[in-house]
Amino acid sequence: MRQVYMYKRLAVVALVGLSLTGCASMKDWFTSDKAKAKKALEPAELVKFDASVELRRLWSANVGKGEGRIGIAQAPAVADGVVYAAALEGGVHALDLNTGKSLWHWKPEKEKGKPELRLSGGPGAGGGLVVIGTLNGDVIALDAAGGNEQWRAKVRSEVIAAPTIANGLVFVRGNDGRVTAFEASNGTQRWFNSQELPALTVRGNAPVLAGPGVAFVGNDDGTLAALAMNDGSPVWEQMVGPIEGRTDLERMADVDAAPVIDGNVVFVSSYKDQTLAIDGPSGRPMWVRDHGGAGQLAVTSGAVVLSDGKGTVWSLDKYSGAALWSQPALARRELTGTAVLGDYAVVGDLEGYLHLMRLSDGEFAGRIKHSGERLLAAPRVANGVLLVQDVDGKLAAYGLRQ
Repeated sequence: MRQVYMYKRLAVVALVGLSLTGCASMKDWFTSDKAKAKKALEPAELVKFDASVELRRLWSANVGKGEGRIGIAQAPAVADGVVYAAALEGGVHALDLNTGKSLWHWKPEKEKGKPELRLSGGPGAGGGLVVIGTLNGDVIALDAAGGNEQWRAKVRSEVIAAPTIANGLVFVRGNDGRVTAFEASNGTQRWFNSQELPALTVRGNAPVLAGPGVAFVGNDDGTLAALAMNDGSPVWEQMVGPIEGRTDLERMADVDAAPVIDGNVVFVSSYKDQTLAIDGPSGRPMWVRDHGGAGQLAVTSGAVVLSDGKGTVWSLDKYSGAALWSQPALARRELTGTAVLGDYAVVGDLEGYLHLMRLSDGEFAGRIKHSGERLLAAPRVANGVLLVQDVDGKLAAYGLRQ
């Protein structure tokens, strides 16, 4: 009996040991699964590579308190060798493109009993004017030469897209879907065109693109509209990102970056991950591809370069839309739209890095950290100079050093 009892006791001890081991293994399994799931959502780690090009910082400036995390992608504008930049609470700055020398600085005066003007849309520059919008719906036009205020106008909602100046008009896209055209000379309203908004939209608006006799407007319902420039009447409308899905989130299809005109063709992309080439005069699609995003795209002599919502950079054949290459190594890094500097595609990310990829094959060629703050707006290129502004108002100009 003693022997049997001892065997039973040993068996129980063994079972308890196995049970405890099983619990530990199960706990490790769940912990490991959780860690893997968390890592799958984190930004991809930066890959190492042999740099073949270097970005050289030419100058930098602080243009004021930036937009932080409120989702406004402010970027500088360039006209006649002058950079115009604005920040939420920093006023408007004019700087020499090549040296960064300050030419003038305009800051709105605080009026008693009125809310402080927070500059959110723009600036837009052209025709001797610099125009900025505010979160309160103000539209302010300044003289480009000296920064003197020329006129003010009002729209019904916040302005978070840069105004466009063309053909003696200033086009302002409000966050309520309404486009208003003002006389550039005095701010008198010429016309407006309203668009119904979906239940849920991406935070951001596409600036109006001025074409020959028409204004192209990217809408929150996934369409691109061509409006007659003289009176705002519809010329055509083309679906870019179909509104499909069971929930409001699934149906989001905003066109939030300005289209690009190349000859008679308009290239446009949407939050729905679709990119179209559209015949400008007729609105007829020439090709469509399921690669796209809400950020700005860039067009070269033979390609359309863009970043999608997953963090992949694509190069598509300009004439057929066929994929030439893709670069997936920046997954989940919340990329900006793209710019082209020389032979390289450039994007920024959530940690303030700028990434250069060869236009020929998409391989990494260079990288630099602009700042520790997020980059929301796509970089801008003017006369071979790359301009970058982060969400904290830090602006810098870069050139290539090979």
